[in-house]
Amino acid sequence: MFLLYAIGSALFYGLGDFSGGYAAGKSRILPVLVVSQGFGLVTAVMALLVSWPGLPGGADLVWGLAGGLAGSFGIAVLYRGLAQGIVAIISPTAAAVNSILPVVVGLMLGDRPGARAWIGMALCIPAIFLLASSPQGGTSGRKHAMSSLAHGLAAGMGFGLFFVALSRPGVNSGFWPLIAARSASISAALVLMGIRREPVAVNREGLIPTILAGILDMAANILFVLASNSGMLSIVAVIVSLYPAPTVLMARLVFKQRIGVARGIGFALSLAGLALISLK
Repeated sequence: MFLLYAIGSALFYGLGDFSGGYAAGKSRILPVLVVSQGFGLVTAVMALLVSWPGLPGGADLVWGLAGGLAGSFGIAVLYRGLAQGIVAIISPTAAAVNSILPVVVGLMLGDRPGARAWIGMALCIPAIFLLASSPQGGTSGRKHAMSSLAHGLAAGMGFGLFFVALSRPGVNSGFWPLIAARSASISAALVLMGIRREPVAVNREGLIPTILAGILDMAANILFVLASNSGMLSIVAVIVSLYPAPTVLMARLVFKQRIGVARGIGFALSLAGLALISLK
């Protein structure tokens, strides 16, 4: 069952990223983040009320808060890097680190994937690079490339720590850690907006995509928690990190963007990897 949860999480992350990217193109980034995450928080509260596990433990909330701050850091660094650096370096680096860090932590905590799962994961890692790749790298100096690499590594660390933190609370904690995580990320964004004196206002044409981004992202988080509670973090993290695939497909369907050879190979590798993991 965890495999379906993980695939669903990757699907919703990808669709949420597409909606969020579309919204960010219509409005300022920070207001989009705050409003979308606000709707994500409402979604988490509704899920909590439906599943109601009881009151949370202090450690569960701490893990959630830590994950929210790590995720906020990852988003901030990623957006800064994409605005100033080389997309073809930043995106695949962040996606790869995002998957590798939880794998390492999972193995340290006792995960022992079978032989087929190892081969499947080995196929998914290059697939993540290929799916997140962009032809817009252009030519640039070594300093610019190294700066882009540093942004990608830092963003990936933030996202990877977010996944690790969300996997640590007990099964009985329910979705309390998600509420703590989202509260922390919203608070951090609001503080930054206050420093910059930026109003919390999303342009009308970007409002619906912003709302969808928040709901889809939280749905992905919920499925990730369910997957990590019932399966090995090392496997779940690799599957979830295939989220660029639905983003690329949506860009193809909506904006008629070419998938390209590299991304096509990435799709094929990801499907083969998922098939092998499912046969673990």
